[in-house]
Amino acid sequence: MQTAERAILFADVTDSTTIYESLGDARALGLIDRLLQRLQADAGRFGGTVIKNLGDGIVCAFENPGAAARAACDMQKAVAASDPEAPRKLAIKVAFTYGPVVLAGEDVFGDTVNVCARLASIANSDQVLTNEQTLAALPPELGERCRKLFPVRLKGRQETVTAYEMLWRADLDLTAVNMMRAREADTELKLAYAGTSVSVPRDAGEVRIGRDKANDVVVTSNLASRFHARIVPRGGHFVLADMSSNGTYLLADGGAREIVLRREEAVLGERGWIGLGRTASEHGDHALRFRIESKGD
Repeated sequence: MQTAERAILFADVTDSTTIYESLGDARALGLIDRLLQRLQADAGRFGGTVIKNLGDGIVCAFENPGAAARAACDMQKAVAASDPEAPRKLAIKVAFTYGPVVLAGEDVFGDTVNVCARLASIANSDQVLTNEQTLAALPPELGERCRKLFPVRLKGRQETVTAYEMLWRADLDLTAVNMMRAREADTELKLAYAGTSVSVPRDAGEVRIGRDKANDVVVTSNLASRFHARIVPRGGHFVLADMSSNGTYLLADGGAREIVLRREEAVLGERGWIGLGRTASEHGDHALRFRIESKGD
């Protein structure tokens, strides 16, 4: 085994379970396989090597972060421009990081790989995420296309990792991002539980959730810990952090996949459910309803 500097890229097809359910195994497998072949070709054009397949995704290695960034953008562009007559519109999420890795045969290991996997797991459809260390190694013209999002806590690691989004569409998106940030300043989070509601502006401190009466939102479920979770406004977003024994479940409205947090963090979407110690889909006394909306709505 030896160590080297490499850029690692994870690309994953989103909502693949729903695709298999709606199309059937054979059609879904063919559709996803063709997409993965296209993604592999995109990686190869920028000198990338496909290290392995992970379910409905791929892991690639590049000599430098600029090549990984360009490949990531081209992958998203290829999916966005895919055949509109296809039986199902596919979407992917991509993350890439740069730093030291351990080379073991045809595989790669190490913190750079672990951080990339974590970023890929929290990325949204059509999104490309990276971290601050990788951003510092990018050429200026690529670094300018990245916007700071929020700190991410990784399992087994004390320090947080700051996530950045790379904008892969046309330059007009840079203006759109600035307009979005202006709108976000006038929004707030609303939590509802057992007939009570709490409003949280973006400039507020943390909101604590749990069984203990000292919490901002007090729940009665015996599945919840005394201090179960907290929500913190951060970087224009609301970040949910699990602090519990049984885990926190996050289900976005219209989402096909529930996220399970165990001493981890996730960004809240526009609206959905938070389950304390149990799946959020049942909407019982262990679940909170949340939505983010403009002030005064």
